Amino acid sequence: MPAPTAQSKAAPDTMAVVLVTGSYDHEIRFWEAWSGICSRTIARTGEAGQVNRLAISPDKRLLAAAIHKKVNIYEIGSASSDPIMTFEGHTLNVHPVSFHSEGKWLVTGSEDGTIKIWDLRGNNSHLHRTYDNTAPVNDVCVHPNQGELISCDQAGSIKQWDLSENICSHELTPVADVPIRSVSLAADGSFLVAGNNKGKCYVWKVNDENSGLPRFQAVTRFHAHNKYLTRCLLSPDAKYLATCSADTTVKIWSISQNYEFKQEKVLVGHQRWVWDCAFSADSAYLVTASSDHTARLWEMASGETVRQYNGHHKAAVCCALHDGAS
Repeated sequence: MPAPTAQSKAAPDTMAVVLVTGSYDHEIRFWEAWSGICSRTIARTGEAGQVNRLAISPDKRLLAAAIHKKVNIYEIGSASSDPIMTFEGHTLNVHPVSFHSEGKWLVTGSEDGTIKIWDLRGNNSHLHRTYDNTAPVNDVCVHPNQGELISCDQAGSIKQWDLSENICSHELTPVADVPIRSVSLAADGSFLVAGNNKGKCYVWKVNDENSGLPRFQAVTRFHAHNKYLTRCLLSPDAKYLATCSADTTVKIWSISQNYEFKQEKVLVGHQRWVWDCAFSADSAYLVTASSDHTARLWEMASGETVRQYNGHHKAAVCCALHDGAS
């Protein structure tokens, strides 16, 4: 996400960078990344439920917002605060929400112990499939092959769900009954990182199903934070891992070719828990959301805050950034 030039500032495509935050104040805010100005607020007046998680569709057309037990789909190019569709079916809080690479479907996970796939195609958007995970689901990511999901849960399990066979095909449990808070898969699907409630990260190499090797091959583990870990996220180029924590910091870890994780920087500035983060497409910037009511844009090279986004009246708990090609 390079800094805007005079030429790019004048460009008509004002949504080249889509940056969104959600908060316990129930509001969803769109921001101009470089000016820090809030360009649009979805106030959700009269509608109950805090915003738990946000996801932007690959074509930058849709915003999915996990709000209490439902998911609202908003049109990013519209000024309307009304969702164009709402998915209801979960019975408890929805947290993870993620788009298919071509925007054909959306996956959600919930405290109700289920993972649901919603068909977004045409005017007949509907629930396509439900997986019973049993334990409350904390995070879900879509494998780059678009044929598998990786989830993690409160029981301490990480599961691979095969979309074609409609089954859980693999299960990992690093430490039983220690909740896995977050999972992140490299963009090429080559390795997986998971972070648990006690601040520990686990790393697996992901082997091809036909290689004769275990699908998930443990390569390392390390202690990232002394307090609760809220999020772990690999950069698009898979050279860095960001970990967010209740200790108010975000740590940046470099990753060697043989999966050695080295702490490179500690991003200091937030005053309370850091809940979520999102990388720019070029892996040069990171956006974070915090209980201190703010979001921040960090420059990875310097580890410095280059912009702060002020406007939420309660904890900012989720953020989404899409500045790549749509």
